[in-house]
Amino acid sequence: MPVVEMVFAIVLSLLVVLGGVFALLAAIGVLRFPDLYTRMHAASKAGTVGSSLLLIAAGLHAGDSATLFRALAGVVFLLMTAPVAAHLLAKAAHRSGHRLDRSSVMDALEHPADRERRR
Repeated sequence: MPVVEMVFAIVLSLLVVLGGVFALLAAIGVLRFPDLYTRMHAASKAGTVGSSLLLIAAGLHAGDSATLFRALAGVVFLLMTAPVAAHLLAKAAHRSGHRLDRSSVMDALEHPADRERRR
């Protein structure tokens, strides 16, 4: 039985460390990326993965099936809502005129008249 407990502890530790690494990468991306859109991408993608891994680790650590199912429901909720929320925020920012950084390659939502005016 101690071997099973040791493997379980290692798995939990890996989930917590990986979740922390993804959360740290999300924070660094928010601080370092040049414009709103890339910052939002870092926060939504890496933040969602980091939070999901930490929720799963917390649910497993609790040792209770009800807590694990609540944690898994939280993960599903995050995976369903975070990309949609990020997309809607980026679309609203684009419509309000927030410009892309110069290093951005392409603006897929740019109106054709604006594209011609820019050239």
